[in-house]
Amino acid sequence: MTSGVTDTVRELESGLQHDGFRFVEAETMRGLLERERPLADWPAFADSWNDLGPDTYLARHGRDRKRRYAVYSADTDGGLRREAHQPHYQSLDYNALQGDIERWFEPILPGVGESDSLLRILGFCRDFYGALAPAVSGWHIEVHQFRIEARVDQSGEPTPEGVHRDGVDYVLVLLIDRQNILSGTTSIHAGDGRELGSFTLTAPLDAALVDDSRVFHGVTAVTAQDPNLPSHRDVLVVTLRAKDSATAR
Repeated sequence: MTSGVTDTVRELESGLQHDGFRFVEAETMRGLLERERPLADWPAFADSWNDLGPDTYLARHGRDRKRRYAVYSADTDGGLRREAHQPHYQSLDYNALQGDIERWFEPILPGVGESDSLLRILGFCRDFYGALAPAVSGWHIEVHQFRIEARVDQSGEPTPEGVHRDGVDYVLVLLIDRQNILSGTTSIHAGDGRELGSFTLTAPLDAALVDDSRVFHGVTAVTAQDPNLPSHRDVLVVTLRAKDSATAR
C-alpha cells in the first residue's frame, strides 16, 4: 500500500476502535478499492441492481424491497470463495420482525458474484476487519444486494426492523446508486439508545463501517423527491462473522 492509503486505513481503524463506526466518503472509499487498478467493471456491477428478486418475506408485512444474496468464506491467508447457496437466518434477538426463520432469497448472479468489483470489496472487508481482529482465523461473509423503492403512496423502509444489530462482528454498507430519493439517513446508537452519530449515503461508494458487536444502526424511510418518477436506493451490505465465534475478540 502507498503511504497515503496506509494512513487512511490506520485512521479508519482508529476511528472504528474508538467509536464503533465510521462514515467513509466515496472518494476515500474508491481510493481504498482502486489502490491497485481502477474498478473497470463497476458500471456493469451497479447495473445488476436492476435485476434483483422480490423480498417475499417482507411483502407479508405490507412492505416492498428487492434483493439477492450470497455467502462467502474468507481465510486470513487471502483465500476467498463462494459457498453453496443457503438461507439467511437471524434470531429474534436481532430481528424482531423476521427472526427465527430461514429466509431463502434469489442468489446473486454468477457474473456478479465473480466480478472484480465485488471480489475487491470483499477483499477489503477481509483485510480491514481482519486487522482489527487478528485472533480470527477465518470469516463467514454474507452479501446482500438491496433495492429500496419509494412509491407515490408508500415510503421505502431500508431497515423495517428499526434500529438494530445484525448479530455479526462487522458490517459494511456501500451505496451503489440513489435516484430521485429523499432522506435515508443512517444513525448509529449505543446500547442504551443514545445516538452516537448520523450521516446520509448520497454518492456511489459512500460507505459505513460498523462494529456490530458494539453499536446499533438504522436508516430512516426514503421518499420520492418527484412522486411521478421512479425512485430507488441501491446498497450493498456485507456482514462478517468469525467462523469460530469464540475467537472473535
